[in-house]
Amino acid sequence: MGKYFGTDGFRGEVNVDLTTEQAFLIGKYLGLYLDKTMEHRPKIVIGKDTRRSGDMLESAIIAGLTSTGADAFLLGVTTTPSVSYVTRTEDFDLGIMISASHNPFYDNGIKLIDWNGKKLNQNLLDEIEVYMDSPRFDINVKGENIGVVHDYSKGREHYVNYLSKIPKNKIEGLKIVLDLANGASSSLAKEVYGKLDINVSVINDQPDGFNINVECGSTHIQTLQDYVIENQMDIGFAFDGDADRCIAVDHTGKEINGDLILFVVAQYLKERNNLKDNTLVLTEMSNMGVLDALKQQDLSLVVTHVGDKNVAKEIHQNNYSLGGEQSGHIIFSEHSTTGDGILTSLMILETLMATKTTLHEKVKNVAEYPQVLKNIKVKNKYELLENVEFKNVIKDIQEELGKNGRIFIRPSGTEPLIRVMIEAKDTQLVKHYINKAEEIVNSFI
Repeated sequence: MGKYFGTDGFRGEVNVDLTTEQAFLIGKYLGLYLDKTMEHRPKIVIGKDTRRSGDMLESAIIAGLTSTGADAFLLGVTTTPSVSYVTRTEDFDLGIMISASHNPFYDNGIKLIDWNGKKLNQNLLDEIEVYMDSPRFDINVKGENIGVVHDYSKGREHYVNYLSKIPKNKIEGLKIVLDLANGASSSLAKEVYGKLDINVSVINDQPDGFNINVECGSTHIQTLQDYVIENQMDIGFAFDGDADRCIAVDHTGKEINGDLILFVVAQYLKERNNLKDNTLVLTEMSNMGVLDALKQQDLSLVVTHVGDKNVAKEIHQNNYSLGGEQSGHIIFSEHSTTGDGILTSLMILETLMATKTTLHEKVKNVAEYPQVLKNIKVKNKYELLENVEFKNVIKDIQEELGKNGRIFIRPSGTEPLIRVMIEAKDTQLVKHYINKAEEIVNSFI
């Protein structure tokens, strides 16, 4: 990862880690780069989530772009996958999404999407970082060459229409609730489901600039679980702030995370010969119990490093059909180049309609290993993980666990955190070792 851009764009606390000056320079460099490489006037489409700082950062990016002669097309409040879709299908040179995904409101981020609807390549991100640290302000256009800003809200409509045509089976007879995290999907998801004539209940769909992800959405699933149980719903779906994740809840209130979602939809695609090479792409964070269940379905598994960009890279390089993360980033390559929470919810519903069963029935025989993930705040996550003494202590824990479990430690790609995961067949082992691991991390920091 670079100085500014992590696994999912440039993200941090607004006006502390991520400033308008930096946003301006990103826009300016992108405009300069596109002007050099394109034979036409550059066209960039921009979306944002519901954070208070979104308008401010959007304005800074626009200023940078238009000062170089690039035109900006504004989608307004929309989801990350919608920006990806519009960029790749409507002749744009680049897409920009202003969002910090599942982070709290005081954070924001800038995600860059290439003309194929995929994350921008690392080489270009490195070039942007170099420019940000030594910018040139004398490169500006004048007069009629200054870029123009266009309202492009119709792009959202195109995306809604596209999603509404994907399900192959009529979705009916289910009591469905959507938790929209007071985020980017607050209107879009309702529009998609409305197009499909599906009656849904909706919670957390009143964004105020500050309440995005607050005790709601895919990272606070208890809110949805309580609603499903109290209102006797058949199924619930929770998205994150920019709606590239989806976590489901069955009628009993059980959380159906990304691993289990993949287990459900992979079988459906395989039965219909829509799963290339009967192969599924997952990450090293995937639950060992789910991996065992997938192997019993005669599925081939490709395991990547954590990060949806690593899953996406593996899928795109080998033309695989499906992959994702436990966190709910699921990529259906036939329909999207990136994780799409709304699309994932529709594919789950299509699967249930086609197989005439419930989500609970689909996963009831999957024996997940107990797994606990702790997020520990640190000043320098990379310094700790490179400490030889620390690595040796962690290695000792893994040897103690042996074949009964595993410890997995990684830096967050989006926050100043160390993520510590313990997984084992026995719950008591998990509790013991997660406490031990947390004590060790804290002793080193």
